[in-house]
Amino acid sequence: MPRKSEEKSEVLQGTLDLMILKTLQSMGAQHGFGIARRIEQVSEDVLTLNEGTVYTALLRLELNGWISSEWGLSENNRKARYYAITKRGMKQLEAETENWQRIAGVIGRVLAQEGRG
Repeated sequence: MPRKSEEKSEVLQGTLDLMILKTLQSMGAQHGFGIARRIEQVSEDVLTLNEGTVYTALLRLELNGWISSEWGLSENNRKARYYAITKRGMKQLEAETENWQRIAGVIGRVLAQEGRG
């Protein structure tokens, strides 16, 4: 049985979009499986992403105009859809990053409170 610190975590809704946009911004065009594996790798396997969740997020991001997609060949010569961040997506990434940093700061301050006892 894994220790608490070794357990895998689920991604909070809303943070997956931010991580996908950042992955595409830093790595360039990627297929869905590659995006998921990269996020898991960067998280040092703390996060586990199932393909359905990733592809639902990719569809939502594409519908919002934050990413675009086109068909290409994967590393093993299989047909794969490749996703890339758009200019609109870059603006969204900037806004989402600022929001995440603000919220993380608030949570940090709340957690740092001393007990009144």
